[in-house]
Amino acid sequence: MTAAESAKKILDTMLGHLGFTATLEIQQTDDGQAIQVMTNESELLIGKDGDRLDDLQYLVNRILRRHLPKAERIKVDCEHFRAMHEHKLATEVQGIAERVRATGNPFRMRPLNAYYRRLVYNALLNEPGIESHSPEGDDRLKRIVIQRKTSPTSPT
Repeated sequence: MTAAESAKKILDTMLGHLGFTATLEIQQTDDGQAIQVMTNESELLIGKDGDRLDDLQYLVNRILRRHLPKAERIKVDCEHFRAMHEHKLATEVQGIAERVRATGNPFRMRPLNAYYRRLVYNALLNEPGIESHSPEGDDRLKRIVIQRKTSPTSPT
């Protein structure tokens, strides 16, 4: 049994205990394997801005790693919510970059987890004149600051 098949079984068991009826499908994505959940109760599984979906994914991967310590991380999605959310985030970040370039004012984003911060950084890689950073620390959620690139100061 592969890691994705084990994760699918774990998720199916969890959803059954929670009273959900769902169809689970393993898919290959750019980021590795994912389990797509199809259900009539998707809004309950997704939660506000995907917070419940993040929690389910976290639990599935924790349980999976307990049984298969070297298993790759498995993404859990519901009704393609993550793909739509990631596209929306990339579009939002490009708009913010344009605004920062035009006004020169830095923009501080809402708190994001590590996965979404990485998406933001990747979306900004090819944005000329723009840089981004987030504070150091072990916080799960951090705010990214998007600003104009500062030119390096020359020694006098």
